[in-house]
Amino acid sequence: MKNKQLHLRNASFLALALVILGYVIKFYPEQLTTFDTAVQSAIRGNLPDLATQFWTRITVIGNTSVIVSICFLLIVLFHRKQWKAEAYLVLASIAGMGVASTALKYVYQRPRPSIEWLIDTIGYSFPSWHTASTMIVAGAVVVIVNQRMKHQLAKRVVQLSLILLAVLVALSRIYIGVHYPTDIIGGWLLAVLLLELYYSVYDRIRFTWRFQSKQK
Repeated sequence: MKNKQLHLRNASFLALALVILGYVIKFYPEQLTTFDTAVQSAIRGNLPDLATQFWTRITVIGNTSVIVSICFLLIVLFHRKQWKAEAYLVLASIAGMGVASTALKYVYQRPRPSIEWLIDTIGYSFPSWHTASTMIVAGAVVVIVNQRMKHQLAKRVVQLSLILLAVLVALSRIYIGVHYPTDIIGGWLLAVLLLELYYSVYDRIRFTWRFQSKQK
């Protein structure tokens, strides 16, 4: 119970931060201009060719078709290994994020940045779907790896690699010009918020099902 309360408390703080950020974006966007512009300029620079090739390739990982395919493969793999709770965690993570991110986009209706885009896209800007989706899937797998992998060094390498990849996808959205840095922060807040809400439920179900021999 104490563990559940801790996750709920963390989720409440993250939700408050997300709401405050959304409020400022909706009603006082000019207050964020200096921060957003400075970060955009630092990351984009003069759009060097090698960096452009790197970031435009990295950003594809967060595309809907790619991230859904990755989740589908993970769910199939976990079911075959009889890791049912893990499979449901991945499913709930991507489904919940998709609904929440889409809803928030229509609540805040933030236009995309007016700077040059390196790809075509549609829809509102806040929060970043690519950022939230890659971070929540990476976070869910980090949790699963932490519980399932025995070798400590290999575990940490896999976990850090997953988080690094999610961060790179997020930064790519700034580089290619389709998101403000504060959209990225919003995506991260949403992803971690949902993971905090899901984790205590997932961990309890996983323990119960293993005790009842419903999964390995």
